[in-house]
Amino acid sequence: MNFIDALKISSSGMTAQRVRMTVISSNLANMHTTRTPEGGPYKRKDVVFTTESVESSFSDVMRETIGAKQNGVKVAGVINDAKKPLLKYNPGHPDADEKGYVAIPNINMMEEMVNLLSATRGYEANTAAIKSAKDMALKALEIGK
Repeated sequence: MNFIDALKISSSGMTAQRVRMTVISSNLANMHTTRTPEGGPYKRKDVVFTTESVESSFSDVMRETIGAKQNGVKVAGVINDAKKPLLKYNPGHPDADEKGYVAIPNINMMEEMVNLLSATRGYEANTAAIKSAKDMALKALEIGK
């Protein structure tokens, strides 16, 4: 793996984790949203990752054919969680049904905070990988003097 491939792979991981952190922040910000433009309460969202090839030149295609393919991370999409909303008894709420229940998003703050911590750690790991690749490239240049 060369220096540029290492940077591409780590930067794709950083981009994916940034998108994940944005979605988690949106989930936390809308945890009490009972009315959306689509109707009903806010639906929790989750990010789906997939692999992405970082090859672009002829030599990269040759590496792919011999099994030395380099992959990065790509956000495949943002999906809505299939969990049903929670029903909370609050007859005075403007979005309450005829029985006095309000549908609120099924978002667990602790789960979202753990997901946010995991995304942060993934981002930090990619930052450390970029720093290590940079340090190795600098050491290689020093050896060549």
